[in-house]
Amino acid sequence: MKQESGRSLIEIIGVLAIAGVMTVATVAVYNSIRNRQVRTIAKTDLEQIAKNTKLLLEMRGDYAGVSVDYLIKSGALKNNRAPIGSSDWSITSSVDGSKFLINLTGLSNDDCAFFTTAYLDWTIGIRVNGYETDPGAYCLRTGDNQLSFIVQ
Repeated sequence: MKQESGRSLIEIIGVLAIAGVMTVATVAVYNSIRNRQVRTIAKTDLEQIAKNTKLLLEMRGDYAGVSVDYLIKSGALKNNRAPIGSSDWSITSSVDGSKFLINLTGLSNDDCAFFTTAYLDWTIGIRVNGYETDPGAYCLRTGDNQLSFIVQ
């Protein structure tokens, strides 16, 4: 009688299926960790931008005229890259000049939820898509959320 050696096609397909599932799970965990790290770095960068802006303009008594270009020219910012979201971001002052806003655009729903639930002791408020009260409720499911961090 002849003895067979090796694996059947079904066994090979089973092993490949298990390897595929493990690969997909690994990639999902990696992306989750990477997104969390990007948000944490952005949170730190935003806090540093707020502190640098306050140091630069607080002695003047108001934040009128503040902008990304102004902060770059004065050395408070290294470049005009947004900490997170799209490249279309800005720093503006309130109408009376007593506060300034760091405005980010193009944030995903997950990024929006992160920043509305994170403890940001350097802000006095957050405006999401134009709403300041209960900001987490106004995060859009699309990747087009706008956040404004209000700093005094």
